[in-house]
Amino acid sequence: MKKIDAHLHLAKVLAGYCRRGELRAAGNGKAVWGTGEEFQLLPQNGDYGEDHFYAEEALKIMDRNDVEKAVLMNGSMYGFQNLYHIELLQKYPDRFCPSCTIDPFMTNYMEAMERFFEELHFHLAKFEVSSGGGLMGCHEPFSLSGDKMSPIYALVEKHHGVVALDVGDIYMDSHQTAALLRISDRYPELKLVVCHLLAPDRNMHDAWAAELRMLKQANVWFDIAAMPKIMGPDKYPYPETCQYLREAADILGADRLMWGTDAPFAATQDSYEHLTDYLGKTDLFTEDELRKIYYDNAYKVYFEK
Repeated sequence: MKKIDAHLHLAKVLAGYCRRGELRAAGNGKAVWGTGEEFQLLPQNGDYGEDHFYAEEALKIMDRNDVEKAVLMNGSMYGFQNLYHIELLQKYPDRFCPSCTIDPFMTNYMEAMERFFEELHFHLAKFEVSSGGGLMGCHEPFSLSGDKMSPIYALVEKHHGVVALDVGDIYMDSHQTAALLRISDRYPELKLVVCHLLAPDRNMHDAWAAELRMLKQANVWFDIAAMPKIMGPDKYPYPETCQYLREAADILGADRLMWGTDAPFAATQDSYEHLTDYLGKTDLFTEDELRKIYYDNAYKVYFEK
């Protein structure tokens, strides 16, 4: 079954920043934060670089796993990759949908956003706003539906584009489902993607299910990237993860879910192959549902002209 990885990260240069300060490569696929905390960011199995993850390396992995296309998400841990994504937007238009991003607390942030969409013809803006690893770890909490972000939504809607938001888990100030609903209502022609299926927590299952029901809207989709990691210590082929995904499909409909890996970091926990094929190891989904989750939904959201 052909697939679209709806949540993949590439990095030409590792230059992250978040609540732990700056992030830089430390060799052998490791990275170190400004706090001195060192961790394995890139898998060391020969498929990934020592201090980068290039498109050409990703394409080899994708081709081995019948992944036809990928959506390239910016993320604070890797550092903004806008310049690299501009290059890839031109070089591999049939394989990648690259995202652009910006820090809305930068004085001239809308000048950059207008360039991305009006001159460079991006289709996707992605914002990692989570308190854990995103903008609300760098700034005081702010409203996702407030004055800082609203001009961005209006611009992207004008260009018939997509905004993807990583809002973190339910314990974070960034986890603003009411604001997501306001965004959906105010910008009905905007495609809104909520990353990581709202990062469910076992202790808050009922609240998570209620949030999904709240966000069952015609212009809202969810990617399921990193779900096996979020649901740890669930082990491959991730039966508990699949049960949560089945419940999400029952609430939202299978046409609202998009498979993704969140590689390369997620692939330090398990192989890209396992992160790709686990949905096919369960009998909880029909072939039609799998086709929607693996390919059709992401094609409609990110690649359909």
